Amino acid sequence: MARRERVVRMSVEQPLWRALTAYRVLTMVYAVLLGVFGRHNYERPWVAVAFLSVMCVWTLATLPSVANARNCTKRFLVADLTVALTGILLTPVADLQARSVDGPTLPTIWTAGAVLAYAIKGGWRWAGFASSLVAVANIIERAEPSRDTLHNVLLVWVASIAIGYVVEVARASERTLARALEIEAATRERERLARDIHDSVLQVLAMVQRRGTALGGEAAELGRMAGEQEVALRTLVAGGLTRPSHVSEDESQGAVVRVVEEPDDHAGDVDVRTLLAPRAGARVTVSDPGTPVVLPAPAARELAAAVGAALDNVRVHAGDGAQAWILLEDWGDEVIVTVRDDGPGIPEGRLDQAEGEGRMGVALSIRGRLRDLGGSAELISVPGQGTEVELKVPRTSRDRRGKAGAK
Repeated sequence: MARRERVVRMSVEQPLWRALTAYRVLTMVYAVLLGVFGRHNYERPWVAVAFLSVMCVWTLATLPSVANARNCTKRFLVADLTVALTGILLTPVADLQARSVDGPTLPTIWTAGAVLAYAIKGGWRWAGFASSLVAVANIIERAEPSRDTLHNVLLVWVASIAIGYVVEVARASERTLARALEIEAATRERERLARDIHDSVLQVLAMVQRRGTALGGEAAELGRMAGEQEVALRTLVAGGLTRPSHVSEDESQGAVVRVVEEPDDHAGDVDVRTLLAPRAGARVTVSDPGTPVVLPAPAARELAAAVGAALDNVRVHAGDGAQAWILLEDWGDEVIVTVRDDGPGIPEGRLDQAEGEGRMGVALSIRGRLRDLGGSAELISVPGQGTEVELKVPRTSRDRRGKAGAK
């Protein structure tokens, strides 16, 4: 069964497109109202009416084109900027006094919307190109531009380039975030698979190697081959073997979606005592409370698997004759399981050496499981006095409410 993990990430670009859509509509209304109230100032009002009508139809018809980056094509950008430049250059045709009076152009601030579309679509270079053309058109329209005209032209030029630069930085950050999420997801899957292999295949291969070496003869050769396969498998796991998965991006929602093929977990809560009870035996003593110790099923199974990994380490490193004790405690906000043995203990620095050799039983099968659950694993070992592993799993608020209801 495919499990879809949705990791929502911040998207800066999409809100800008929505803001641009609203800006174009509002500035269109503003230009029309300005034209209506100032119609008596036009010597050729029919020119203003014709352009404003075309601008309104164009703005409303092209709203889908400024909805996102995919719809905003280069052809649209060229046509949109052409409409804006035409409106600027038609201003003195509609009003012969426009060259001498520092008044608004026919499209007024609607022109900035065309420049901003360039900035959001192509970054600061595209914004600089579009704003430069608008600046030239304004200078031509004014013939003798005033200080206010130059100020407005410079403001649009600087603002559009700044927005374009921000968009480029945002896109680069989103790509980096998507890559980091992909690497993090692959690493977690690799660690989870490594734990499963350590608990099964690698344990068997290690046992075959030890028994074969002890028996000698053809069994020794079999043990040697098992040892080689164990090393090869550890290398393969450490090198990046993962469950089948792929990462895709949903641009419209600003999210990264990762699909991982894995079996579905059973829902519901589980009494941890029922998972630890089978561990009891002649050399393993299990002590637990008289009341159920309930955890969500996935967390309970991972905790039980970590306990099993700790017992495997007891058998491997302390010997088959070692005695082990399992203590289960329920502290309300967390569940604690302690695994203690009477073996010879672990020499100082041995765990770091084992991880360096690729033997990651404690790092992955125990600590890795608890880390995924938001818990911790502490290992205390004194040479000659045995080893103690303390596993802590925190409860969420929902788990505590369920436990309180059960009582």
